[in-house]
Amino acid sequence: MADKKIITVIGATGKQGGGLVRAVLADPDEEFAVRAVTRHPEGDAAQELKRLGVTDIVHGDLDDPPSLAPAFEHAYGAFLVTPFWEHMSAAQEQAQALALARAASHAGVQHAVWSTLEDTRAFIPLDDDRMPTLQERYKVPHYDGKAEADHYFTDEGVPTTFLRTTFYWENLLDFFTPQRGEDGTLRLNFPMGDHRLSGMAAVDIGRTALAIFKRGTDLIAATVSIAGEHLKVADLAAALGEARGEPVLYRPLTPDAYRAQGHPGADEAGNMFQFFADCEEPYIRARDLTAARELNPALQDFADWLAVHREDVRKAWQT
Repeated sequence: MADKKIITVIGATGKQGGGLVRAVLADPDEEFAVRAVTRHPEGDAAQELKRLGVTDIVHGDLDDPPSLAPAFEHAYGAFLVTPFWEHMSAAQEQAQALALARAASHAGVQHAVWSTLEDTRAFIPLDDDRMPTLQERYKVPHYDGKAEADHYFTDEGVPTTFLRTTFYWENLLDFFTPQRGEDGTLRLNFPMGDHRLSGMAAVDIGRTALAIFKRGTDLIAATVSIAGEHLKVADLAAALGEARGEPVLYRPLTPDAYRAQGHPGADEAGNMFQFFADCEEPYIRARDLTAARELNPALQDFADWLAVHREDVRKAWQT
């Protein structure tokens, strides 16, 4: 490891950070070494990283800023991500982002990739009543809160690339799953009408982050927005059904009906899907697939992702 540049990977046992860990391990150039940061270095997920070949696994807790200092010591780069869906608080997510920015700054990290999103209020102002305002001052808190936190990294003098991600298809296996109706039919109940959903494989976030690090200083201060494919939800549902071996129908709810489901995060997710639909053109335009594929030639479209995860889709949504 002594002759390799260390990348500190926050959330190394999660989808985004885990994707970068695997991309670095698979990189034939062997330019970088991973320092995996997790709250649970002895947990099963961390032990799996050890089995993959990660030798540098350290404790770090985003809600305990002093614990982060050792994780960044002597690191060349850092991949930074915050877990909004664990607590669903934009305020807490911003506090975590500030802790990361300060830790990276104090350690003199030469290149950070911050996993962020755009501010939906630039498209749907707070006084626009087509969707409710959440947490007092956001339309989509997990988007807006990250966007508000972007300046922490510039304020702290951290050389940063701002990587704007999007909905990842792994969500279809856990958080945003098709639901089985009373008639036994699986239905995907998204409030997006006939609009396109920008999605991607989580592993491609990591692969793209590695490509950004390999570009050196070229993309510092740049905003890079990525997706794997833009496709209508009805087409996505049909492809899921074909992979599973039983039909998955698309039932386009209204945003209000989606929010009225009342499950944890229903308001947040309802606003997110409504933003995707109402602001489809600028959102998709920002995520140019050709540019994304230039950075990451292995970029997966939905069919590619299904080919990898066909067995997961067949086993998912058990009843």
